[in-house]
Amino acid sequence: MKKLLLIAAIILLISSCSKDDYIPIESDLDTELLNVLDEASNGIGTSFFMLPESNDYVSIPQDPLNPITEEKVVLGKLLLHETATGGNPKIIEMKATYSCASCHQAAAGFAAGVRQGIGECGIGFGIRGEERVADTSVPRDSIDVQPIKSPTLLNVAYQDVMLWNGQFGGTGTNAGTEASWTEIQENFLGFQGVEVQAIKGQKVHRLQIDDEFVNTFGYKELFDAAFPDVVESERYTKRTGALAIAAYERTLLANKSPWQNWLKGNNESLTDTEKKGAIAFFGKGKCYECHTGPALNDKGFYSFGMGDFDNVNGALLLYDVNIDKVKRGRGGFTNNPVDDFKFKTPTLYNLIDSRFYGHGGTFTSIKDVISYKNEGVPQSTEVPLENLAPQFGTIQLTAEEIDNMTSFIANSLRDPELTRYVPESINSGNCFPNNDNVSRIDLGCD
Repeated sequence: MKKLLLIAAIILLISSCSKDDYIPIESDLDTELLNVLDEASNGIGTSFFMLPESNDYVSIPQDPLNPITEEKVVLGKLLLHETATGGNPKIIEMKATYSCASCHQAAAGFAAGVRQGIGECGIGFGIRGEERVADTSVPRDSIDVQPIKSPTLLNVAYQDVMLWNGQFGGTGTNAGTEASWTEIQENFLGFQGVEVQAIKGQKVHRLQIDDEFVNTFGYKELFDAAFPDVVESERYTKRTGALAIAAYERTLLANKSPWQNWLKGNNESLTDTEKKGAIAFFGKGKCYECHTGPALNDKGFYSFGMGDFDNVNGALLLYDVNIDKVKRGRGGFTNNPVDDFKFKTPTLYNLIDSRFYGHGGTFTSIKDVISYKNEGVPQSTEVPLENLAPQFGTIQLTAEEIDNMTSFIANSLRDPELTRYVPESINSGNCFPNNDNVSRIDLGCD
C-alpha cells in the first residue's frame, strides 16, 4: 500500500508540474546577477530595469501636455514613415522623397544606418540604410545631412530632453536654461523634448504637415480621431502632427530583448557569457552609474573625449553649421564651460543594428567602445582633462570581462522584432522610409 501511495504521489507531482507552471532554477550566475542588480538599483531589484509593454500607456513616461492615446499612436506611426511629409524641399525634384524615418529606420535600431543621417538629397537605402549617400550633383547647402550621429528613437520616453546636447525640451532637465532658448522658441511651449523635437524637426528637416497635406493624402479622419478636442482650425497642423509623432515615439520600447525576458524571469534567455557580461556591467564596470533604469540611460551629460565629424575622414560638413558649437555638446547649448564636450547618455538597446557609435560615429565596434572607455585615452585633443567623466579609464576591466560585456550589450539588449513598429503601408502609397529612385529599387518598390 505504501508503494502504491508513493507512486500516486509521484504521478500527482509530475502531472501538477505542467509546462506553464515550470519555474527555472537559478544558476550561480543568475543569483550573482540578481545580487548586483539589487545593489545597482538601491534595493529595488529587477523591476527597476523593466520596460513596460508598448500599449501599456499608463506605465510609459509621457508629457502631461500630450497624453498618449491609441489614436495618436496610429497616426504618428504613419506620419513618421510618410515620405509625402517631405513637402518643403530646397530642390523641388526632391519633394516627397524623404521622411523622419530616413534617419530613424527600424532596420538600424531606429537610428540611421550610416554615420551621418541624410534627409533631403539623400539617395539609396541598401538593406538597413547602410547605402544611403548624399547626391553630389546638387549644391552642398541643399543636402540635409546631420553634423552629429542621428540618435536612436528607441526608449525616448525615458528622456525629457532630446538631441545629444539636450537642447530640445522646455521642462525638467532644461529648467534654468531659458537664456539659451533664443533659437528654440518651441521650448517656451512647455513641452518635453520628444514633443519639441517633433515640432522643431519639421522646419529643420523641410517637412510639411498642414491642411493641404492632410486632405491630399487622406489623413483627415486620423487627425479627427486623434485630436477630437482641438478646434478644426488648429487640428491639421505641424503641432498636432508633431504630438502624434511624439506619442508614437514614446511607444518605441525594446521590450522584447533577451535582457527584458531575463528580467521577467526567463533565466534561459541569456547565455552564460551574456550573464557574466551583465555582472561586469552592473558590477565592477559600474556602467549603471550612467546607464540605468529601464532604458539604461540617465538624464546626465558626460564627456568621454570621443571624436567628432570634423576629425575623421569622410564626414560631409555643411557651410551653415557651426561645428565648434556642435563639438562643445551641452556646453554649446548652455554656454557654460563646465558643460563643454559633454553629451547625453544614450540608451544601449539595439546598438548592434546601428553600426556607428559615439556622438561623432567614430567607432564601428561595440567592443572598441568598451575598450576605449577602459583605457581612458581620449580621441579628441580638445577636451580639457577636468571635463572628462570620472568613469573614463578607471574601471580596469580584464580582456575576458570586455568580451563578456560586449556579448551582453550586442546580443542581450537587441530587440529582434522592431518591425512591429513599422506600418505595412502609408496613406500616400509612396515607398518608405525613402522614395528617391535608388531607394525605391533597394526597397523593392519598383
